[in-house]
Order: sequence, then C-alpha cells, then structure tokens
Amino acid sequence: VHGETSLSRSGDDPARAKSRAPELMASRAARVTVAVAQMTSTSDKAANLSICASLVRQAVEKGASMLFFPECFAFMGSSGEEAAREAEPLSGALMTEYTALAKTHRLWLSLGGFHEATGTGRMHNTHVVVDQAGAIRGVYRKVHLFDVALPGVNLQESKWTDPGSEIVTCEDTPLGTLGLSTCYDLRFPELYTQLRARGSLGACVPAAFTVPTGAAHWELLLRARAVETQMYVFAAAQAGAHNDKRSSYGHAMIVDPWGSVLAQLDGEETGIATAELDLEQLARVRERMPVWSHRRPDVY
Repeated sequence: VHGETSLSRSGDDPARAKSRAPELMASRAARVTVAVAQMTSTSDKAANLSICASLVRQAVEKGASMLFFPECFAFMGSSGEEAAREAEPLSGALMTEYTALAKTHRLWLSLGGFHEATGTGRMHNTHVVVDQAGAIRGVYRKVHLFDVALPGVNLQESKWTDPGSEIVTCEDTPLGTLGLSTCYDLRFPELYTQLRARGSLGACVPAAFTVPTGAAHWELLLRARAVETQMYVFAAAQAGAHNDKRSSYGHAMIVDPWGSVLAQLDGEETGIATAELDLEQLARVRERMPVWSHRRPDVY
C-alpha cells in the first residue's frame, strides 16, 4: 500500500515495523462512512436504550458502517455508588439488548463506558466493540480513572471502579484496526502511541467530559492525539444535564490524521455526526510526514 515503505524503512524499530506492516491493508475499503453519537443519558435504562436504537437507525440511514456511542450510554446515575449497584456483567440482559441492536441493523457498534459488574460490589468502566453479527469483538477496561478535584468538578471514579490493566485493539473493523480508550485516557498520550504501534488506524474516545474541562481541553486534546499518532479519532460524547449533580460538555466529533475536524455536534443536541473516511489520505499523511520512522527510542 502506498506509504508503507517509508513507514518501515531503515532507522525504525524492526519489531514495531513488522507489527505495523499489515495495518494499512487491514481496511475493508478505501472509503468508509462512520458516525459518532451524542446523547444525554439518565438513570432510565429503557429510555437510554430507546435513544440508542433511534441513533442506530439514523446511522444506518446515513450509510454508516460503524457507530460510536459515548461513555455511560446505557446508564448515568447521580453517584458512583448508584452506578455500581446497577452494574451488570457483559453476559447480562442489558448488554444483550445492545448486541441484538447491532445484529438487527447489521452495524458495528462501539459501546464505550459500560458499567460492568465485577462480582465484588465494584465495577469496571468497560468499552465494548460489537460487530454487525452481534458478537463482542473487543473489551477494554478503562486504565486511567478520573480522580480529580477542580473548581466545579469533584469526581473520584476509583471509589467504586477498578482500573483495567491492558491495552486493547480491535482488528477487522470496517476501517481496519481500532485502538480502544475511554474519556480521561485522552490525557495520556503514551496510551495512544502504543495503540498506533499496535497497528491502529483510528482511536475511539467515548466520553462524558465535564463542562469546565471540556470547554478548556476537549477539542485541543482530541486534535493533538490525532496529529501525534496520525490516526483518525472518533469522539462520541455525553451532553447536557443528566441530573441535578452532573452535566456533560458534548461536542462529539470526528478528527482526521491531519488534525482537521471532519464532523461535529454542538454542546446540547442528541444526534449523530457522520464522515466519510479516506484511508488513502491516511496513508499519504503517514508517508509525507513520516514522524513514526523519525522517533528516537534510543534517546527517549
């Protein structure tokens, strides 16, 4: 594929080059349409499912091959304790509803930020990728937990959530290999460097950013991760007031490997934003700006 030679030429780490060799050939087509969702989840699981079903239908009507949902798509409570109490295993009834949704509509789904029960009264913040047949193809448990106290923001995710310990990519999606992450992970560029090293063409960032941190950093961080790694970034988002204790910033968007915002929703609306991805452009960006082969692992 055009651009692959320059990405794996002399001077690059041979092991990494070998692991990346198939990445640009993994895509199903040169152009792929995808969609990111934005919604205002509440503690009403049935209502959230109904909204998600509507967004799935919209994505199908727009010709999307994959739809990305935000963190807490299935449930947004008023406390971590409530979320842990409502958590379910991935084999439970709630996740089964969403896998059935994917199967019925023949659509890949990124289900980011599901409250997965651990059996100990605690939970994982789990990002699940489901294929068009309704099979679970990727499971990532959020590594970086949001324990932050700022003016207007005081959340301690680790009080009820256990962190994951593995980096996860999902192969053979409609656009090739995807790297999985969730919300606060966005602030840790090392994770996305590893996702690129493992062959990812895009990174999923389902989120429920707070309003203050979103206004300050959301778009900045998304575009930075895209430029640094030369990957597409798919940032589904929660938006608006979920209850009297929690509001989210919104602004779901799709960013290309050059850092351009291809599609975006505003801060409040429920809906989807779609974009046609040009995977040949991704190859050109990587060829003409060969930052990967210029990295200096001997120095840093």
